[in-house]
Amino acid sequence: MKVFSGQQIYQADKITAENQNITSDILMERAAEQIFNWLHHRLQGAKVGIHLFCGIGNNGGDGIALARMLLENDYQIFVYIVNYSEKRSKDFLLNLGRLKDRKVWPTYLDEKSELPNIHPQDIIIDGIFGIGLNRNPDNWVVNLIKHLNSIPAFTLSIDIPSGLFLEKVPDNPDGVIRAEHVLTFQFPKLVFFLPETGIFLQNWEVLDIGLDQNFVKGEAAPYEFIGKFEVLPMYRPRLKFSHKGNFGHVLSVGGSYGKIGALILASKASLESGAGLVTAYAPECGYIPIQVALPEAMVLTNGTNEIEKIVHSLQIASVTVGMGMGTKEATANGFKEFLKANKVPIVLDADALNILAEQPSLLNLLPALSVLTPHPGELKRLLGKWKDDFEKLEKAKEFASKYDLILVLKGAHTITIYNNLGYINSTGNPGMATAGSGDVLAGIISGLIAQGYSNLQASIFGVFLHGLAGDIAVMNHGYEALSATKLIDNIGKAFKELFRRPEEQKGD
Repeated sequence: MKVFSGQQIYQADKITAENQNITSDILMERAAEQIFNWLHHRLQGAKVGIHLFCGIGNNGGDGIALARMLLENDYQIFVYIVNYSEKRSKDFLLNLGRLKDRKVWPTYLDEKSELPNIHPQDIIIDGIFGIGLNRNPDNWVVNLIKHLNSIPAFTLSIDIPSGLFLEKVPDNPDGVIRAEHVLTFQFPKLVFFLPETGIFLQNWEVLDIGLDQNFVKGEAAPYEFIGKFEVLPMYRPRLKFSHKGNFGHVLSVGGSYGKIGALILASKASLESGAGLVTAYAPECGYIPIQVALPEAMVLTNGTNEIEKIVHSLQIASVTVGMGMGTKEATANGFKEFLKANKVPIVLDADALNILAEQPSLLNLLPALSVLTPHPGELKRLLGKWKDDFEKLEKAKEFASKYDLILVLKGAHTITIYNNLGYINSTGNPGMATAGSGDVLAGIISGLIAQGYSNLQASIFGVFLHGLAGDIAVMNHGYEALSATKLIDNIGKAFKELFRRPEEQKGD
């Protein structure tokens, strides 16, 4: 699902009006009707007070049109005009006139108005500001928003929580609606997925308002939201007469005294994601733990408590490096010499990233399309500090382009960056914020590369599978007890879930 910029959204509206020979008012009517249908399906005429707070732009026009539809279906409505400017959009005025024709007189709110009383069992509809907001709300509007946020009523925002900018972090968090649910038009918004802006909404849902499909399909978006139907075409089915040699050999390099578990997790994840063979390359102290914990893997060792060199004569399809490896001088030197000799696709995690941050010249030794999987701390060591999430994304794009890399920015919505584009993951949950989760992800991606997935496909698909395995595991174990081992145990179920029909999910 494409995630367009604000400029692209406005362009889509304009082209839709031209190609479908409709007015912007008709498009607003479609939007309001979709919101009404969503509400009416859930409320079924329930006698609950619905308080609509409408600005004086097109977002407010959506709210006013919605108020009319609710009124015509006998809902109890209270309409407030948040009068923050003398300017009004023409479609807002048109819909306001239609509402007044039905003898509904909104309450106008300004800096002198008393804050409205709302029962906690009522519903708040937020239509104050839309995606066109480009300045901080006035103080009295901030106070109104703080008041609405303090009321424990269900809050539904139209398109975007009011006060939230589309393409920058708000200066004053108190001036942003905290929405339980957002009904957004045609496309999700990037701000829904970033740590500094996603906190202002709990859930979101896309409503189709019939924008021009030729434009939507033909226009390249800077980001894409990755769900099941985006990853299914990537899946590579297995042929009947396949053998393990057809699915690649992963070399998994890492571990040090007390941190062999990280290498075991990555190696096992590569096997569970379908790699034909896995060799774990570890210091001598890891030999027995790996042989006992992972009998399916082969083991090579070098060094006593830390890896000192990485030398092998294996025919490998992909390499995973860094999990628990440490950054001591001998290990860093061995890693450097390995990079000079390596020609196969490589996934770098944990201490491999820390060594790269300490010795940036080593980035020039990486093969094209190498995959880096940093958590936020590791990313900051690679990129330097950033002022906000938007600058972080820009720095990540510049870094990935400079070195022709794939960056997997781990988080609640992991974003894979390549070629100035971002792929936002839809799966995963807070239970995955646990030790070893990143090692598992690195192993999955390398296992997919070994099977013939492109490095970019393996990154996008691997992140999705990793999160889906976590979503399946959390159903049985809860957030707190979700461990990296349980993630691995559910990789197979995640593959199966890709092909489950909707009717098979009943009763889950």
